[in-house]
Amino acid sequence: MSFVSRVPLRWVDLDAQGHVNNAVVADYLQEARVEWLFTGPNAHLLGDSTMVVGHQLEYLGPIGFSTEPISVEVRVGPVGAARFLLGYAVTQDGREVARGRSTLCLFDYRANRVRRMTGAERGWFAGQSEPMEPLPSLGRWRVGANAHEFPVTVRWSDVDTYGHVNNVRVFDYIAEARVRMNPDPDGPHRMAAAAADGMVWMVARQDVDYLGQILLRPQPYLVRTAIGRVGRTSVTTVAEIVDPLDTRVLVRTRTVVVSGDLTGRPVPLPELMLDAARLWPAEPI
Repeated sequence: MSFVSRVPLRWVDLDAQGHVNNAVVADYLQEARVEWLFTGPNAHLLGDSTMVVGHQLEYLGPIGFSTEPISVEVRVGPVGAARFLLGYAVTQDGREVARGRSTLCLFDYRANRVRRMTGAERGWFAGQSEPMEPLPSLGRWRVGANAHEFPVTVRWSDVDTYGHVNNVRVFDYIAEARVRMNPDPDGPHRMAAAAADGMVWMVARQDVDYLGQILLRPQPYLVRTAIGRVGRTSVTTVAEIVDPLDTRVLVRTRTVVVSGDLTGRPVPLPELMLDAARLWPAEPI
């Protein structure tokens, strides 16, 4: 049993490479998820009772701008006492362009704790449940002592109705830090260097684990990024968002980035990225 949402595209969803930015795809999933919840008896959970615990997103092809909405199919996976898994398939013009998984839990924001579902709430989710596996693992890595560090300041518009930074905005923070991983501080940033060399960077996969809430405040948070697996045309970057005021890790992510030519065909990694891997290595667990 599935629910299909038609999500309109916006011109501002496109990035400098001329296609929908990878972070925006997570926003499309959120729009479909919210529409799905609104259609059933658990719509009340959108008010103050749901929290995203983790995402897995696989990008299968570029999404171009169109006046026609894209289709996001939502399916319900395993349902527990306090959490449930959702699966997504994103298509444009009949072509699957992304797939994903999201783990959500019920959360009492007033008491600041996870809460169990009522029988009626769980019954509605369970009635749609079907077997579903998470996407393949990207390996186990951690950000070590040698990491690239980039401060991120929360904007007013990053905060959602729950009073914390929306889960989708975390993709933006991680991307901003990743773009600035430049072993040559006096040289161009990685995206500019790629454009000058006639190449592009393509995100193939992103996993995000949410461990704590990021709040609006004047003091910046710190994104620490390192590089794990290095292949011929791709690397796996590992990042964490840390609160410098108390050293808590609030988010952990793994991202597979592929280097490509202007047609999107994978090409060998440039020396700039290999230098970054040597300078900021992730540690296997």
